[in-house]
Amino acid sequence: MTLQACAELVARGDPERFRAAMAAPVEARAVLLPLYAFNVEVTRAPWVTEEPMIAEMRLQFWRDVAEEIGQGAPPRAHEVAAPLAAVVQPGDAALLDALVAARRWDIYRDAFEDEAHFDAYLDATGGNLAWAAARALGAPDGAETAVRGAAWAAALASFLRAVPELEARGRVPLLDGRPEGVVALAARGLGRLAEARAARGSVPRRAAPALFHGWQAEAILRQARSEPGRVAAGALGLGAFGQSWRLAAVALTWRW
Repeated sequence: MTLQACAELVARGDPERFRAAMAAPVEARAVLLPLYAFNVEVTRAPWVTEEPMIAEMRLQFWRDVAEEIGQGAPPRAHEVAAPLAAVVQPGDAALLDALVAARRWDIYRDAFEDEAHFDAYLDATGGNLAWAAARALGAPDGAETAVRGAAWAAALASFLRAVPELEARGRVPLLDGRPEGVVALAARGLGRLAEARAARGSVPRRAAPALFHGWQAEAILRQARSEPGRVAAGALGLGAFGQSWRLAAVALTWRW
């Protein structure tokens, strides 16, 4: 039950978040890696089985972990649960529970009900994770709007990249998959990111690594806005040089 186990899990399951965590100071990594390992476990739970009941049970395990953290109970014997409990305060455990609950959408084949449902999914999965990380890194309450805005944009960028795979698995990921619908959605994401950056001063430097994971978001959303066909084609993303340059810029300037 070590930080190293969490790091290995994130490196395998979410290499881009792993790179973002490794760009952060050592003390921040000790917070980010357990949270990101938890997210890997939760994210993959709906996809490791075709049986909805088993997937529900896997997610319930992590809801139980969140409940135990909220109660201040000793963590159960799991390589992620103990490190997670060490970095998340009981008062923030509800953020993790809501994140897990939102992942139930991944189990079934129902489309999102409406825009509010879609937005809430991104906020619960991406926003809650980033805000839990920011809180663990010492962010004050006044930073929540900026953190959630930047995280929502990053979650949208990741979701758009996942659209072809989601469709291949029988899901209906987008409310409006037409080019004009994709353009409007990407524009909304860019707007949320711009608003968050305008409030960057509300996020103290010590908490900024919680948002390093969005280092590709702006470029991906701009691609989707200008060339919406890239979404269906699975062609969103930066090349190796572009990735390295952008991550290095974030790591050097701390300007997410």
